[in-house]
Amino acid sequence: MASRLRILGCSGGIGKGLRTTSFLFDDDTLIDAGTGVGDLTVNQLRKVDRIFLTHSHLDHICSVGFIADAVGASRRRPITVYGLPETLEAVERHIFNNVIWPDFTRIPTRENPFVVLHPIHVGEPVRIGARSVTALPVSHSVPAVGYALDSGEGKLVYTGDMGPSDELWKAIRTLGPLHHLIIEASFENADRRLADLSGHLCPDTLVAELSKFEHREVEIWTMHQKPGTNAEIRSELERLGNLLKCAIPRDLIRDTTLVF
Repeated sequence: MASRLRILGCSGGIGKGLRTTSFLFDDDTLIDAGTGVGDLTVNQLRKVDRIFLTHSHLDHICSVGFIADAVGASRRRPITVYGLPETLEAVERHIFNNVIWPDFTRIPTRENPFVVLHPIHVGEPVRIGARSVTALPVSHSVPAVGYALDSGEGKLVYTGDMGPSDELWKAIRTLGPLHHLIIEASFENADRRLADLSGHLCPDTLVAELSKFEHREVEIWTMHQKPGTNAEIRSELERLGNLLKCAIPRDLIRDTTLVF
């Protein structure tokens, strides 16, 4: 059966109409937990059984504690949060520390908490019935992963935040045909130095990355643009279009749904 990925947030920052990164995989799994999670109803939040985090930056994890607070007491089992060990350590140390936020990994009790942290490693699939989520290697300013989502009928790759990364494309080549690739384009070319320093992509480096990818029949989407840069990034990608061996990537739009 095909799956759906609802785009709750795909911006690289906040502002009116903008939400930071969070995707709803069918109705029970979140991929990242940025500010877009706040557009779900309480009943929708209650159905979320698991959250996969790409890395520890605030725009991708800020709603983890809010979800636990909103629906933890009304659920029959804990929400499982998956991520690299370094990511989960950061969440536990800096969010669930009883200073920034209550420690819902021990509330109401250690034996029956609202949240369970579950470490994963690159290449390790997490099975969800007929579906699976597998961490992929990426290069960023902190330990980070992307994710391959498999519905049982189709596959989608979300790179998360990334800079140039040969290992990612090697891993993607082992997956077989993809329906969708979601990849970041955070900065304009004028800010390439900042993009390089912070482990992000700009149009020039995005085109270089896509040249490593055999992308026939794949829908490619860009996301994570810094507020106010979408038009310039789009213009730069169009000027570079003749260097791409595929259609120019389309901008991911909040509150749309990808089917795979």
